[in-house]
Order: sequence, then structure tokens, then C-alpha cells
Amino acid sequence: MPLLHTMVGDVVVIELATKLIGGSEATELHSKVRELIDKGNVKVVADMGKVSWMNCTGLGALMSAMTSLRNSKGDLKLANILDHVKNLLVITKMVTIFDTFDTVEEAVASFKK
Repeated sequence: MPLLHTMVGDVVVIELATKLIGGSEATELHSKVRELIDKGNVKVVADMGKVSWMNCTGLGALMSAMTSLRNSKGDLKLANILDHVKNLLVITKMVTIFDTFDTVEEAVASFKK
């Protein structure tokens, strides 16, 4: 999974661009979050606009990333979520745990509130 990221002020935007089903994708996401935390970057937005499919292992990877960031006084926010992935978040009630936003810009701005 190519994890492209950009800085928007003090917020890191990670573009997830594949299926998020676990295995190497989960490992790469966890490694990227650890790397960001080690560099003091704890405000992260996951741009989900290109995530074509996700299962419960992918949800677990996102939960792990969010937990690591929150334990470091930061947070992970999800943005640009496609309907089929959003349905999974609703069905599993994970939508009550993650902060979700329609756009990356809204997610980034939410860190300033």
C-alpha cells in the first residue's frame, strides 16, 4: 500500500490508496504511524478516498493507529470515506469511535478547534 503523506500545517495527511484488509497494509500503516509519532507528528488525517474495500482487519489497523496516536496526545481522523467503507463503519458502530469528515480540509481544520 503506497502511503503517500503531506503536511498541512502541523497535520499529516496520509493517503490510503488500496484495499485495507490487513497483512502488509496493516503493517505499513502501523509503521508509518510509529514513524510519525517518533518525529513528534501526532495529528493525522487518513484520506480514505481511494480505499476500495476494507474488512475487520483493516478496521483493526485503523483502531491501532488511532490508539497509538491518542496515547501520544494526538489523534487520527478519517476523511473522504467512500459509501461502502462508511457502511462498514456504521454497521460495526466504529463511526461512533472515529471522527469522520466529508473532506480532508474539514478534518484538518477540526484539529484547530
